[in-house]
Amino acid sequence: MAAQKILVTGAAGFIGFHLSRRLLERGDEVVGLDSINDYYDVNLKLARLRQISMNPAFKPVRIDLSDRDGMKRLFSDEKFDAVVNLAAQPGVRYSLVNPYAYVESNISGFLNVLEGCRHNEVKHLVFASSSSVYGANTKMPFSVHHNVDHPVSLYAATKKANELMAHTYSSLYKIPCTGLRFFTVYGPWGRPDMAPMLFTKAIIEGRPIDVFNFGKMKRDFTYIDDIVEGVVRVIDRVPVPDPSWTGDAPDSATSYAPYRIYNIGNNNTVELMRFIEVLEECLGKKAEKNFLPMQAGDVPATYADVDDLTRDVGFRPSTSIEDGLKRFVDWYRSYYGQALS
Repeated sequence: MAAQKILVTGAAGFIGFHLSRRLLERGDEVVGLDSINDYYDVNLKLARLRQISMNPAFKPVRIDLSDRDGMKRLFSDEKFDAVVNLAAQPGVRYSLVNPYAYVESNISGFLNVLEGCRHNEVKHLVFASSSSVYGANTKMPFSVHHNVDHPVSLYAATKKANELMAHTYSSLYKIPCTGLRFFTVYGPWGRPDMAPMLFTKAIIEGRPIDVFNFGKMKRDFTYIDDIVEGVVRVIDRVPVPDPSWTGDAPDSATSYAPYRIYNIGNNNTVELMRFIEVLEECLGKKAEKNFLPMQAGDVPATYADVDDLTRDVGFRPSTSIEDGLKRFVDWYRSYYGQALS
């Protein structure tokens, strides 16, 4: 495919950094937007940005997604071929503490992205949704064809809202939109507020780790390289209207508009205790565990059906937790310079 000019929002974030690097490697021009907020360690975000800024085809832009005028100017000045919206206020647990941050970034901010695409002839908008939209659903594996109307956190509700907003713009203005429901992403350069980093730091320092739902959580842990491969393939597959879609039996994953929803997960659920066990093996050190009940807004299990993704873009995530966590720990050792005994 010919080189494109792509806006990646959240470029200093975990997934945004890896995606930007991959797009640059294949010859695309990337404008990387990030507000560099202090939700977690700003130094880690700046270190990621330094890595990708070494490529002359990368242009960093510091704008908040909710800055309507700034976003309008950016879209007007740059004229993107495609947009990948990864910027968001993340975290299920933080949404219990600061709900307004989620509306400003995930709703108002996303509306600014949609308006930018609408007025500047963007050929494809790919946006991050989340496995959290499955909420109270218990039928496994989670399928994009299941109803997802019972979120259990405000974060999940904003992600479901993104899907609805994107469909509205796709229907009204014929903007090709693809939503990606990510399942528990981990790997090098990961977020400090997520389990792999929290657990690793605590184990090294000899502090207990908090194990929610008494260790009975199950997650579809998905390695970052698999996520990025899926996203890149999706960018190149611009959705078209589904001729078989009918309002008599509406399919939530497709549409009469140029719109699609995909799961990107490892298609394999892993118990949290097994995840900790593998991490202990990689670190060569046992964890002291503080077993706790499940937190409000969390779900006991996630498990992705990725058949649609495999059928449409020919890719299925496959990195095992053993390989993925080893690579993560190798990076952690290198980045934080920890002498692990």
